[in-house]
Amino acid sequence: MKTIICKNYEEMSARAAEIVADVMKADPACVLGLATGSTPVGMYKKLIDMNKAGEIDFSKVTTVNLDEYYPIAPDNDQSYRYFMNENLFNHVNIDKTKTYVPDGMAADPDEACAAYEALVKKVGPADIQVLGIGQNGHIGFNEPADALEVATHVTGLTESTIKANARFFASESDVPTKALTMGIGTILSAKKIIILANGAAKAEAVKKMLAGKLDTSCPASMLNLHADVTVICDEAAVI
Repeated sequence: MKTIICKNYEEMSARAAEIVADVMKADPACVLGLATGSTPVGMYKKLIDMNKAGEIDFSKVTTVNLDEYYPIAPDNDQSYRYFMNENLFNHVNIDKTKTYVPDGMAADPDEACAAYEALVKKVGPADIQVLGIGQNGHIGFNEPADALEVATHVTGLTESTIKANARFFASESDVPTKALTMGIGTILSAKKIIILANGAAKAEAVKKMLAGKLDTSCPASMLNLHADVTVICDEAAVI
């Protein structure tokens, strides 16, 4: 893994945006693997500014998102489809029919996961996958467990993840207890991966990820299996 340590969140966001922009410039029809949560918001703002300045073009880009709550409607303001529209898609020249997020309202979630896995294989692999890291080391919604799933799947959310995400909902009881998420194998199929981390709360997870061991109690450690991973973090996230 390559590690880039930045002074603060602003610098971290700028460095991440530069790497994504370089991929877009090299291949205007690239596939971007995208993430939600508070961490990549700054990066998305930088990409929007670059698009408005004419530095990058989203018109031929395809995107695949890591995950989605289940069950949740796409127009729910806490859904990841809504998040992506508000934080990126509505502000750039992208074809929204080529932006993909798992179906949070699928009648059969297992079937929806199989279909999404097939979709990622069809349009991908992602030229670059953007990741955040949870305080417990999760990537996507691949939570710490004795065994980790390879492909896109339905997963239950741990108590710590529900508590961490409760700040975005009216109450903790409103947080969905399940999600549809790319599996570890799906994530690792990307040609290039960047993972962003900021703040002292992520420091322990970052330390475990960088320890060089494969540990299912820290799913992000599985990124050690990939040949092209860049960790971009602020000083507070490094122990």
